[in-house]
Amino acid sequence: MTMEPAKAAAAGEGEFWREGRCASLQRLGATPDGLSDAEAAERLRRCGPNLAVASLRRGLPFKIAKRLVEPLIAILLIAALISGVTGDWQSLIIIVLIVLASIALDVFQETQAENAVDALRRTVAVQVTAVRSGRPVEIPVREVVAGDVVALRAGDLIPADGLILESHDAMADEAVLTGEPFPVEKLAAVSDRSNDGTDTALFGGTSLVAGEARMLVVATGADTRLGSISRSMQASEPPTAFERGVHSLGMLILRLTGFLVLFVLLTQLVRHGLSIESFLFAVALAVGLTPELLPVVMTVTLARGAMRMAARKVVVKRLSAIHDLGAMDVLCTDKTGTLTEARIAHVGSFGCDGIENADVTALARVNSRFCSGLRNNLDTALLAGSEDDDGSWRPLADLPFDFERRRSSVLVARGDQREMIVKGAPEALLALCDRFEAADGNVVRLDDAARSRLLALIDAKGAQGLRLLGIARRFMAPGTDALVREDEAGLVFAGCAAFIDPPKTSAGAAVRQLAAAGVRVKVISGDAAPVVRHLAETLALPSRGLMTGEEIAALGDAALAARIGNIDLFIRVAPEQKARIVLALRRAGHTVGFIGDGINDAPAIHAADVGLSVEGGTEVAREAAAIVLLAPDLGVLAQGIAEGRRTYANIMKYVRMGTSSNFGNMLSMALASMVLPFLPLNPLQILVNNILYDLSEVGIPFDEADPADLERPRRWDMHAVLRFTLVMGPLSSLFDAATFAVLLGVFGAGVEMFRTAWFVESILTQILVIFVIRTAAPCWRSRPHRFLVATSLGALAIALILALTPVGHPLGFIGLPVPILLSILAIAAFYLILAELLKPLAMRASAGRGKPRAAGAAMRRRARPF
Repeated sequence: MTMEPAKAAAAGEGEFWREGRCASLQRLGATPDGLSDAEAAERLRRCGPNLAVASLRRGLPFKIAKRLVEPLIAILLIAALISGVTGDWQSLIIIVLIVLASIALDVFQETQAENAVDALRRTVAVQVTAVRSGRPVEIPVREVVAGDVVALRAGDLIPADGLILESHDAMADEAVLTGEPFPVEKLAAVSDRSNDGTDTALFGGTSLVAGEARMLVVATGADTRLGSISRSMQASEPPTAFERGVHSLGMLILRLTGFLVLFVLLTQLVRHGLSIESFLFAVALAVGLTPELLPVVMTVTLARGAMRMAARKVVVKRLSAIHDLGAMDVLCTDKTGTLTEARIAHVGSFGCDGIENADVTALARVNSRFCSGLRNNLDTALLAGSEDDDGSWRPLADLPFDFERRRSSVLVARGDQREMIVKGAPEALLALCDRFEAADGNVVRLDDAARSRLLALIDAKGAQGLRLLGIARRFMAPGTDALVREDEAGLVFAGCAAFIDPPKTSAGAAVRQLAAAGVRVKVISGDAAPVVRHLAETLALPSRGLMTGEEIAALGDAALAARIGNIDLFIRVAPEQKARIVLALRRAGHTVGFIGDGINDAPAIHAADVGLSVEGGTEVAREAAAIVLLAPDLGVLAQGIAEGRRTYANIMKYVRMGTSSNFGNMLSMALASMVLPFLPLNPLQILVNNILYDLSEVGIPFDEADPADLERPRRWDMHAVLRFTLVMGPLSSLFDAATFAVLLGVFGAGVEMFRTAWFVESILTQILVIFVIRTAAPCWRSRPHRFLVATSLGALAIALILALTPVGHPLGFIGLPVPILLSILAIAAFYLILAELLKPLAMRASAGRGKPRAAGAAMRRRARPF
């Protein structure tokens, strides 16, 4: 009994190649002669077209609306609205422009992700030859259905996932899915038993590079492996470390703003009753706490980091990825092309005693040089070092490689000597031998004990990560000038040629650099354990444990997240498991980077905090990545991480300065409103103070970071920001209170003089303390960037000109006598000294800072609307 076609296709999704040929045909209700036209049309109607990649571009209104619900953006828009209502059109225009620029940048980045899906669509074939009612017909790929039989030849793109019914020396290029650059041999499925490997399966989006094949379509459209990748690319990615940090900051500012506004309104209601002036004062406090320039500071800081990284051959496509790179504490990478050279190199040959043997290499090269048929990458590696061969051999005949025999043979002559040299899989070749060459050059009978020793030697060499080719020979009778398959018997086993994808010379040093920077490297590979372990030992990778793809499949998401932290090597990993590993690490609280170059890497690149690809990767992987390395070298990542941490340090400087200073000023005005018969500053003066202070901080993106900020991964720590605000803000308010006391108790200042004096004291202390709190080190040991000095002192000069000259009269300022100015200078000096002394307490990291923390809750909270 056959299954419903739609259900059968769904059942085919997954490891369909484990079925035997007969079971697949029965399940799909198909025959080797294909479907009838009527049955194919009915299945197309019920199951839909074979579209593995559907474009789901979201409209511009949706993209904009999604960003308007972010707390920080909402705060800025409310501040802009209030500014407009109160007549402050300049602030309204500035804030709106900043918000629009920030939203435009985010929308552009989302469009880049959609471009990755479009790039995926371009990998799909357009036409295919299907067998319908026993005859081949050309049909559009979108009309292929489960149960179809398609005929493929070299150069064809595979239209869907399927099981191979017939194979004639077929080889497939699966690099777009696996990232492996070498063609894969494809065999016909056995009729009555299952198969554990994928060598009997073909996958949509890959291509046939040699031979011919006939394939039974098992899965189409979204049920294919390519369709699964497409779905994951279009799914909403979890918020990155940068996005979570900005969201947390927005919520902190929202709470502080709400507290101050309600406090002021309550005190005004108790003392004076609500009035328009009191309301406007509370509104001005709210706007004053709003970090209007934060989007600008972040964008400029990140853009400057991107320019520095571009000089190091690293292209940054998503600016916030620079921050995420600095916060990264785990880097997941495949071995091929990143830790290794992504090429096969011949590293020598050994005889039957396991010792290096040049004669075995010479025999292997003769075979590779003279054998006809398809030359593979192992032949290329052998011949790459054959310039010194004497050329005394001449070819007479050959038996090319085929997938049934899995070996190649050549008949060569040198003088009157005739010799057949055979090259192939060591175990299979050993079965054809009855003698072997001993260490002294003598030919010895191959008994069971010797055969066992040679098999053990082959296994031991394989465990070292070597790929082996067996070499055997047979002396032929004089005058022999042809070969038949029956000649490939009674061979003398000579030894093996050894190959390896060599580790990059820079990889070991790069991994040590990353480890020193607090980044753990985890290797995710489809290779077997011996190969991966040998690579880890060669590069001295600090690997703590090993997990197989089967173990990953047996674990739920929570169990995987609990175990994955202590595992550094992942072997026999299926392509779809890479994204699971990345998400499990993120749920465990890590900030994760993933570097990949194949289509199958795109979901993991998309799921990581910072996705990386290389210039030679597939278009899909490059589109999905936030950062593209123009050279596939981990060494440049260490430099990029330092840049990311420098960027984070400068952003946090603005956050600390802005929140603490604004909070201190607003707290001072709120408290002053309780005891003064007038408002300490009018609403316009508050806004001028806020704008000038923001202007003074424009140079922060150009500042250097402390060495300590570059040593370990850094994350947004809102507890640390809040503590800094609650230490430095009230400290500022304490000296504001001292200023109030001096102005009223000593000088008896009137309203205009009081407001002018306090404006001068406020802006003077706010700007000068930048040079104190920009570094955790003593301020005299760390020089600020000259541009920061220029913007800070320039803003201070403008403020003093407005307050102390007739230019500021329209704002309500008047000139100040010298004694008041000297008192303000003395108060400011004491404030700066005390700020330097209290700075270590305020800037102390929160407990657990830099350690992984559970991110699952943050991911879930991010998914809910605010």
